[in-house]
Amino acid sequence: MTALLRALALPAALIAFWQLAVLAIDEPGRMPQPAKVVAAGARLLASGELVAGITESLGRVFLGFVVAAAVAVPLGLAMGTVRAVERNLDPLVESFRPVAAIAILPLAILWFGTGTPAAVFIVAYAAFFPLVVNTVAGVKRVDRRLVAAARTMGVSGPTILCRVVVPGALPQIGVGLRLGLGVAWTAIIAAELAVGAKSGGGASGGIGQMMFVFYAYSVELNSIVVCMLAVGVVALTLDRGLRAALSRSMPWARA
Repeated sequence: MTALLRALALPAALIAFWQLAVLAIDEPGRMPQPAKVVAAGARLLASGELVAGITESLGRVFLGFVVAAAVAVPLGLAMGTVRAVERNLDPLVESFRPVAAIAILPLAILWFGTGTPAAVFIVAYAAFFPLVVNTVAGVKRVDRRLVAAARTMGVSGPTILCRVVVPGALPQIGVGLRLGLGVAWTAIIAAELAVGAKSGGGASGGIGQMMFVFYAYSVELNSIVVCMLAVGVVALTLDRGLRAALSRSMPWARA
């Protein structure tokens, strides 16, 4: 109970400050209010709009994240183990890494339209770089003495990669997975906000599209805050779930 109270103390204080700020301004209608946010959240949940938007966005995120991992992890393993591969690909990776995912949105729309393929492309692009960089770093942090010992015992290269390098690099790859998933979730929200139109043929254009509609057409500030809170809760849930899965799958990496 004490731990629960401590966890709720800061959110309660922030909500109280929020309510006082609403009462202090001259035009309270221009600022979202806690009670109205709760009412808007209940309405969006009851109608199913919020769940549909989150589900649509999550589907795109998971698909793009899987695509990014399928490309970035093997490529990172190759770059970390073969110097010639790293020497040729590292300048290319580092040249594109500073380019934000939202900056390639016009190209994605031109190539794939405003549907789900464009969103998946943006997510995969955003998640690729944290994954490949952390995979390379994980491979380089593997104790070279273990690799040398395996070679001394006559272990083949592919077996060393699977039995020595990959397990040793997995903790750092796990960090890349967490970072990549967080960046992917951020990218899909930004992309849906920028497109501002329903796409993919589903029941919703995603949670980002919902925020755009609430801003551009109805100016529902309280509903926008509901979407913002939902984005934060989903991000926290994804990260905690991934951390738990990584902890269970890599017991040797636990602190």
